[in-house]
Amino acid sequence: MTTIAMIGGTGFVGRALIARLARTNIAVRIITRNRERHRNLLVFPQVQLIEVTPHGPAALSKYFLGSDVVINLSGILNEQGPDNFQAVHAILAQNVAEACVKSGVPRLLHMCALGATPEAPSAYLRSKAEGEHIVHSVKGVETTSFRPSVIFGPHDNFFNRFAQLLRISPGFFPLACPTAKFAPVYIEDVVEAMIRTIDDKTTIGRRYEFCGPQVYTLKELVEYTASVVGLRRVIIPLDDRLSLLQGRIMERLPGRPFSTDNYLSTKVDSITNNNALPKFDITPRSIKSILPSYLGSQRKSARLSTFRLTANRD
Repeated sequence: MTTIAMIGGTGFVGRALIARLARTNIAVRIITRNRERHRNLLVFPQVQLIEVTPHGPAALSKYFLGSDVVINLSGILNEQGPDNFQAVHAILAQNVAEACVKSGVPRLLHMCALGATPEAPSAYLRSKAEGEHIVHSVKGVETTSFRPSVIFGPHDNFFNRFAQLLRISPGFFPLACPTAKFAPVYIEDVVEAMIRTIDDKTTIGRRYEFCGPQVYTLKELVEYTASVVGLRRVIIPLDDRLSLLQGRIMERLPGRPFSTDNYLSTKVDSITNNNALPKFDITPRSIKSILPSYLGSQRKSARLSTFRLTANRD
């Protein structure tokens, strides 16, 4: 049986990948800092949760031992305490790659981000680029990396978050960076491509860009989100100065829904002319074919809640 060790497997992409692997004869070791918090993943019979902290090469190599593949999905959108971009995207990436070599794991799959370059304006994109460069530079492990645009699907942190923010907005919604461009890519398309690279020797050393079939501005995506969940909201585009101000204000709020670094990341359009999904015989699915299936249910729930409130008033 093939064994995969996974870092960052408790997140959005990791959970989708685990669910997809559940249909195969593959054992999965999830390396996590808090085993109890993610015990629900044990519903998959082939999953093993292993609590490891800190994530140094020695500790990781111990639990990578016997694995055929390591998948590194670690990533953060905002810094908080010790979880800063450099630590998570670069230092941890190096620790993972070196641990692969120490434990004799031959294969490493690494998640990067579309638009990541050393010259990028945001620390998020620069650190992602640094981590990707590191893992491809480590000798003794065969690495493939992935650079998706924003990933969507049930439980995503993009459309679901905007739906939530739109729901609590008072009829209008001030939107930072409205002209930023994205080509949202469906989670199932991404994980399927990742799985197909595992045994494909031609993918070793490659960096694959993934995107959906259509490019949208952020304003268009937020407007579409509002329509799917059945909300009438006036979207107010903010200029650069006000967008930056919104980032500086909102990064001080609990949960940091938007930050200065997020603002800087939108200066790089998350699109590509070199979409690798067709190379894996995968036809990218659009947001219009998928989004209503999970956000549309929120629209029904909202209507039901309104009905109940009206009934209670009577």
